[in-house]
Amino acid sequence: MKASHRFFSNRDCRYFPCHQTDAPEDFNCLFCFCPLYFLDDCGGEGRLTPEGVKDCTPCTIPHRPEGYDRIIARLKEELARRRSRS
Repeated sequence: MKASHRFFSNRDCRYFPCHQTDAPEDFNCLFCFCPLYFLDDCGGEGRLTPEGVKDCTPCTIPHRPEGYDRIIARLKEELARRRSRS
């Protein structure tokens, strides 16, 4: 993919890729830290450890080419939900 506001690949990062992938050319580093981490129900593939810590290691949604649209949609959904509560 081409670098844009939806995609950025940092191949110089010492952790690249931070998740296993068969397509490193499509690995998106834009959301290196997922903006949905704070949500209990983020829609991703994370899990809670026995200590109660959210472990997103198995989740690659933020790093997929289509991840940007999915994350932005989920953030908008959460914002609307919070606005309707207040």
